[in-house]
Amino acid sequence: MIAKPHHVFGRFAEWDGLVSFATRTTSSAQLGIVSGRRRMGKTYLLRALVGEVGGFYFGATTATAGESLRQFGAALAEFTGAEVPVSFESWDHAVVYLFGLAARDRADAPLLVVIDEFSYLVKAVPELPSLIQREIDRFQVEASGVRLLLCGSAMSVMGGLSAGAAPLRGRAQMEMVVRPFGYREAAEFWGVRSDPALAVRLHAVLGGTPAYRRQFLADDVPATLSDFDPWLARTVLSPLSPLFREARYLLAEEAEIRDTALYHSVLAAVAHGNNTRGGIAGYIGRKAVDISHPLSVLEDCHLLVREQDVFRAGKSVYRITEPLINFYEAVMRPSWARLENGQAQQVWARSGERFAAQVTGPHFEAMCREFMIGDGIEMLGSEAGFGEVGCGIVPDSAARTQIQVDVAVVQPGSGGRKAAVSMMGEAKWGVTMGVGHVDRLVRARDLLAGGGVDVSNCRLACFSGTGFSDALRDRAERDPHVLLVGLGQLYGSKNG
Repeated sequence: MIAKPHHVFGRFAEWDGLVSFATRTTSSAQLGIVSGRRRMGKTYLLRALVGEVGGFYFGATTATAGESLRQFGAALAEFTGAEVPVSFESWDHAVVYLFGLAARDRADAPLLVVIDEFSYLVKAVPELPSLIQREIDRFQVEASGVRLLLCGSAMSVMGGLSAGAAPLRGRAQMEMVVRPFGYREAAEFWGVRSDPALAVRLHAVLGGTPAYRRQFLADDVPATLSDFDPWLARTVLSPLSPLFREARYLLAEEAEIRDTALYHSVLAAVAHGNNTRGGIAGYIGRKAVDISHPLSVLEDCHLLVREQDVFRAGKSVYRITEPLINFYEAVMRPSWARLENGQAQQVWARSGERFAAQVTGPHFEAMCREFMIGDGIEMLGSEAGFGEVGCGIVPDSAARTQIQVDVAVVQPGSGGRKAAVSMMGEAKWGVTMGVGHVDRLVRARDLLAGGGVDVSNCRLACFSGTGFSDALRDRAERDPHVLLVGLGQLYGSKNG
């Protein structure tokens, strides 16, 4: 295995997968698809791969089919050492030449070929996937060392390459989505893991997008928690910063999005807590059936995710996956004119409550679920297994209310075995948690038990960004079913 360069942060699994694909010794042509939203470091990763294993790299641009073809020929000439650019009559000839190059010169050894920003080419040359499919099929029989990686940031376009009746359906031997860093890895990347309170706030605004630190902010990182407010005013909230309009650009860059005003309204609805289909429709003044398409597009673009209610079949809520977009819709968009006028400090001074309720609070809940998917599952012991981690609502008909469970671990029933709940948890960002929070979870547990759910091994967890009352700590010491999880533990400290 070829070692990952030191300048590439993280991405260990992605690197190993790419190296394995690029060095595969099979005699047939191989196809891989790499996608992910912009700013994730896909190009950086692929250039590092080409630098380590060799091969041909071509980065497409927004250009016509003819201009792109000339650029492709020039890049091939440089790669092959030709004295003049390679001239092609059409993209058909270019694709045949590319696969033929691997067959003639490298049939006995892998030849890595990377075509980056492939979605630009598909827009200019719609028949390109069909041309590649033809050559891939041909070189499943004939010998070829080509290892072709198609990479792009338009998620709807890249996802469609291998979906349904698309030409490349079933042809790819690898499909990789380069995702944002997880909250722990992001804190390490920004150098703030030793300050979890700062790390949560930073992640709630910028998430795990690598490009924001070095390319957008030139390593301008808040030094301490007290520096967070002035840092935010001079970066994300400043019209002089490239991050100021980034949330708008992220939406506009998606190929399937035409009416950006409608899509911003849908995202604003979710950011303001209207996270059901009916709630979104009511917020923007449309019928629920009228927003099916924008919701589907936003899901395909990985900007929205629909999370199923783990307790109620058929019920779900929507969540914005890109923290910067959520921050923009909740904090920036309502005060856009003032921010453009340079009033960042004044706007931010009046946004504390909104930031806590609509940004940091929901983000902290999602972080707690991420924790339970990872290391947190160890708290439940081996009997819990690896159940579904999510959130949900437990109806309390007697009290005519509903109990929101922010974090739950559930094993669905099957084969005569009852559904079981291994853990139910409540997550509070800005509140010191007390015994009342545990009592709510006890009530929810009893209601589930009355409905035939196995809760015999159910733990009750309190996740807090602020702390726990002495009474709650005493109860946790006496009751092994009560778990307390603070910021230190979320970020890997055994004493957190």
